[in-house]
Amino acid sequence: MAWIALIFAGLFEMVGVVMINKLHKDRNWTSLALLILGFGASFLFLSYAMETLPMGTAYAIWTGIGASGGAILGMLLYGESKDWKRLVFIVMVLGAAIGLKLVS
Repeated sequence: MAWIALIFAGLFEMVGVVMINKLHKDRNWTSLALLILGFGASFLFLSYAMETLPMGTAYAIWTGIGASGGAILGMLLYGESKDWKRLVFIVMVLGAAIGLKLVS
């Protein structure tokens, strides 16, 4: 169950990051509320996951999901570069997160 919570924590971190970008563009209360909700849920799920998982592993996977997901969402939603080198490094980050899960 902790691993599922950790995945949700990473997904909600992605929501928070997208809402930061949206808030800079729109400056409305909805974007701010979704930003707070996204990061709040992310920390809640991360806290739950860390009751069982080692801190270093949980934090590394949480940031890996958030960073990779944020980069992918930037490509999909905001037209950021889809250069193959960026994709290789995103795969490397995800591979490292999977590797941490396998050795934990």
